[in-house]
Amino acid sequence: MSGETGPRLRRPRADDADAVLAAFRSNADMARQGDVSSLADAERYVGRLVAEDSPHEAWVVDDAGVLVGLVCVSVDDANRSGWFWYWTTDAARGRGWTSRAAATVAHWALTDRGLERLELGHRVNNPASGAVARHAGFVHEGVERAKFLVDGRRIDVRTYGRLTSDPEPAFEPLVMTGEGR
Repeated sequence: MSGETGPRLRRPRADDADAVLAAFRSNADMARQGDVSSLADAERYVGRLVAEDSPHEAWVVDDAGVLVGLVCVSVDDANRSGWFWYWTTDAARGRGWTSRAAATVAHWALTDRGLERLELGHRVNNPASGAVARHAGFVHEGVERAKFLVDGRRIDVRTYGRLTSDPEPAFEPLVMTGEGR
């Protein structure tokens, strides 16, 4: 397990809205993660994650009290599966934290949360997201051709899945704290 220093995972809180707004302003690519351009938008975004009836199992990547990323599983309880997604602020990229956070949350979702399948997709022009997926034990399953429309251009999407029966990847987990939601 990770020591006391470095990032940890915690549940999102309503007071994360300012940090979410800053994250969305940190990089134009964040527009693909949701429609957040004002504090009110950020409050609604966080509100959907923390609502008691939310299908989202969200975990904040927290570095010294500052939200620097998010890893989430949008749960389909009927099929014991989830859509897995993540984002990181520009300032926190390149440190390996997203890979560790994704691996930690995927392990949690497939064990403690009781899901049997996780799936995700990323644009083919975003290889860093694919590296995170593979580090977290996801297996490449195919390409969905021309799935997304980005700036007027069709973009292919690489799809990945992870099953409870897949081998556990080697990774250094982040500490998970249950505070929040």
